[in-house]
Amino acid sequence: MPDRPTSALDRLVAVDRATFADEYWGRRALLSRAADLGGTFTDLLDEPTVDELVSERGLRTPFLRVAKSGQTLGDRAFTAPGGVGAGIADQVSDSKLVGLFGDGATMVLQALHRVWPPIIHFVGALAAELGHPVQANAYVTPPQNQGFDDHYDVHDVFVLQVSGTKEWRIHAPVWDAPLRDQPWTDRRTAVQRAAAEPPLIKAVLEPGDCLYLPRGFLHAATALGGVSTHLTLGVHTWTRYALAEQLTTQALARLAGDAAVRGSLALGTDPTRADTLADDVEQVRAALLEAVRTADLDTVAAALRRADRDSRRPAPVGPLAQLGTLDALADGTALHLRDHLAATLDQAGGRSVLRSRAGEVALDEDDVAPVKALLDEGRATAGDLGDGLARRLLLGAVVVAG
Repeated sequence: MPDRPTSALDRLVAVDRATFADEYWGRRALLSRAADLGGTFTDLLDEPTVDELVSERGLRTPFLRVAKSGQTLGDRAFTAPGGVGAGIADQVSDSKLVGLFGDGATMVLQALHRVWPPIIHFVGALAAELGHPVQANAYVTPPQNQGFDDHYDVHDVFVLQVSGTKEWRIHAPVWDAPLRDQPWTDRRTAVQRAAAEPPLIKAVLEPGDCLYLPRGFLHAATALGGVSTHLTLGVHTWTRYALAEQLTTQALARLAGDAAVRGSLALGTDPTRADTLADDVEQVRAALLEAVRTADLDTVAAALRRADRDSRRPAPVGPLAQLGTLDALADGTALHLRDHLAATLDQAGGRSVLRSRAGEVALDEDDVAPVKALLDEGRATAGDLGDGLARRLLLGAVVVAG
């Protein structure tokens, strides 16, 4: 087998990027087999890691939930205080988990993109490639058990089979491309009816296989013959509806400055009668359409950029390492932008500010040129930046050594 590229997305799909983008992204399910992907996912997660996370890492809710027979158990069923010096009551209890798991319950390790380094780095790389925020959960299911009933997610998912085997049953959506406030429980009857029909895909996932499901596709899975562990990467896609929200927000802000729209309805208006509102509705409709039509693209993009910054975190940075770099700082010290920082230089109102997922750094006039070069190149020496700016960027967690 020829070597496959090692980018995050290429590890998950057995087709080229153009084909995935044109034929599958947001449209169709795709099952990629380990033989075509060229490896397994145990570098991201394995069974010993699961044991370590739930027994030695002091996880608290909501970093773990437990489900059985399609129902999520209450937190007290699997949590307990941690003893002297760690008496917080919602810590995961490995003692309770042993009994629950042995009785057929599924463990769901949530937000692993925040707690396990290999997944932190992989998810960061995948989100950067996709241009959409990504989260990571792991599902650990005992033999011959099903953690959740047929349902759909409001985000796209990549299902990475880590260990054991699991039979998946996939059905077509009952509601295409659901938004985040349109969960499957709103259409429970339609979901149950569709799940009773023959599936689009019925397949057993083995270690190293990956299944891509656009949001809305119905799915359920059952572990076969042994403990099954899979990692689900949830992709919270930006949508055209999100653009519509930003356009209408901007339009309403503009209408707030229109005295005619702010004006009161006529004396004696009866809001229960549509005919008394018709003229005013038409006036507002025309003003609103014009405000949407003339909405500023840069303003919409800036709002999405702020939302995107808030949706993700930059690559991890060590406070001790940063201080160590500061202590040893010299003109030749190599620095580079922290990964996944989403940094921009904003210049408005006579102020220059470097904004990023790490926060804001106010800049002096002399700082602007070296910061522009840093953003263009991604790296610089402390001498290029100047000692004062280099120190502020290190303390602001914007740059790291290397």
